[in-house]
Amino acid sequence: MKTEEKRSFIDWMLDNEVMISLLVVLLGFLCGTILVLAVGKNPANMFSSIFDSMVGIPKRDGTWNFRYIGETLAYSMPYILCGLSMGLPCRVGLFNIGAEGQYIMGMTAAQSLALFISPFPGQWFFCLLVAFIAGALWGGIVGLLKAKYNVSEVVATIMLNYIALYASRLICFHQPGATTYNTDPLPATALLSKFLIKTSNLNIGIFFVLLSVLLYWFVVNKTKLGYSMRATGYNKNAAKCCGISTVRSIAASMALAGAFAGLAGAIVLQGGAFPKGRIITGMDNYGFMGIAVSLVGNNTAIGNLLAGLLFGVLKQSQSLMQSRNIPKEITFIIQGLIVVFISLRSGLELVKLYRNKKKLQKEVLHK
Repeated sequence: MKTEEKRSFIDWMLDNEVMISLLVVLLGFLCGTILVLAVGKNPANMFSSIFDSMVGIPKRDGTWNFRYIGETLAYSMPYILCGLSMGLPCRVGLFNIGAEGQYIMGMTAAQSLALFISPFPGQWFFCLLVAFIAGALWGGIVGLLKAKYNVSEVVATIMLNYIALYASRLICFHQPGATTYNTDPLPATALLSKFLIKTSNLNIGIFFVLLSVLLYWFVVNKTKLGYSMRATGYNKNAAKCCGISTVRSIAASMALAGAFAGLAGAIVLQGGAFPKGRIITGMDNYGFMGIAVSLVGNNTAIGNLLAGLLFGVLKQSQSLMQSRNIPKEITFIIQGLIVVFISLRSGLELVKLYRNKKKLQKEVLHK
């Protein structure tokens, strides 16, 4: 009886994607703990750094320091948005590796509007809007190429990442005050307000991130377009036979994915973390990390939100770890291990098939 219950629990685990995600995160932390022990450090300092990044720390005067919470949420914002950018095309059966390029084009568009147009009230909102549109256009190009001409979205997005990087540099070199690495500062009217926790970089972009998560959930689960996307992802040919426009589904998914990434670029730029406008010399890698976020979050809205927060916590805890004699590289290793374990999910599918086969054999022999 006990054996039967144990088998049922294992089967339940294998069928539950949420539990598998939690399991791989725990495995990542377990390996990180072993590594910390192996280098002769105290893993309690690692966990206390992560905990403090989530809840803050007390000040000497007895008040609570919320700055760490604000910084954690600020780091999480681009991770969540780039996770959504990866997750939506996955629902259509595509692999959007171009969130980094869409992120760059969004950032460049927002910066151009901020520096080329004279400051005006509400400028920050229009910067976000043009970033959203620029990202959508950059992602939509790949969607149309894939839908109309069956161009590999992987190759196209990789190439467009580099085109975006160098096109951004060319554009930014013509912006006011451009030097090798930066431009004039963005006007105050283009910056996002930090009224939530003024001592941190958390800004009102967090509301747009939450709206994006809500939009993702609504489009995928509650609209005809979302149904078409999911049907296309399950079986493109069957969807076509049912009268679903797969071209529209693919193009729309890539355009919306690009819009999320473009918004992420604008929020990073306008968040006030940089004293001047940026001329990027390399990629920020938020788009690539979005792939890991989406994999951990199972391409769902709430999953991406939680996975993005996890990656934000790990990012913020790096400085605390260093101050407590723990190498900050441990967080990169944990992130990498989580992705590796997630990629082993197909191995779990094999285990599930094997167990189902054995179960069927037993049932046949029993009869």
